[in-house]
Parts: sequence; structure tokens; C-alpha cells
Amino acid sequence: MQEPANVVRGFVEEVLNQGHIDAAGQYFWEDMVEQVPFPGQRPGLEGLKDVVRMMRMAFPDMHWRIEEQLAEADRVVTRFEWTGTHHEAFLGVPPTGRPVRVWGIVIDRVEAGRIRETRIIMDMLGLMMQLGAISPPGHAAGQS
Repeated sequence: MQEPANVVRGFVEEVLNQGHIDAAGQYFWEDMVEQVPFPGQRPGLEGLKDVVRMMRMAFPDMHWRIEEQLAEADRVVTRFEWTGTHHEAFLGVPPTGRPVRVWGIVIDRVEAGRIRETRIIMDMLGLMMQLGAISPPGHAAGQS
């Protein structure tokens, strides 16, 4: 059986970076729980696949990089950064063609070689500011 940190690394590389979305079942249980779901995300593995599909459509060159990873027993904490270029609508924001760089942390609980629970904390405010959907303090909407 794989070490929990390797399960997470495999998911990042094969599913997020290479776009093999149907391979997500090798890394997550069918009834996995997303503790902080995206708006409108369905439960379980199918909901996770929907989110990854949506992100890869909006940012087709999306690439995730693990910056730091800590593992103890069945828990894995991963600090990541992903980059991409906004080519399709994302969470109601029309395509902008802008490059983005987004940081975050995910806490996964691995059970019998697959992720049972996940909790992602991602800089969505920073992402929306990079897309021009939210203005930084002191700027009008749509300005960079």
C-alpha cells in the first residue's frame, strides 16, 4: 500500500496536472467527503471530478506544484501553488485571458490507500482579484 503522501502526490500529477480525471477513483473513495466544497459541488467522487473538469476547462494549462508536504499517520498536509491562464468562464467570471497564480493548503485523510476526506483552503479572493472580478482596495472594478 502506498504511503499517504504518495497518494496525494499521485493525484496532483495524474489528475490535476495531466488531466486524467477518470483516474481520480484510484486516489479517492467513491463516497469521499469534501469538507469545504466549491459552490454547487455535488458530494463524493463525482462532485470532485466535476470541479476538476470545471477548473481544467477554465484554465486548460493549469499546473499544480507541491511546495511543502507534511504527513503523520493517516493525515497529509500539502501546501501548493497552481498557475494557469483563464480561457473559459470560471465561477461566473467570463474568460479574461489573464494568467493566475494561486496558493493554498489541503488537508487529506487517507484510508486504505485512498483519500477519504479532504479540506482545501485556497486563496479564492486573490484569484478573483487576479481575474478582475474583485477590486483590490483603492481600485475600481476591472482595473489591474
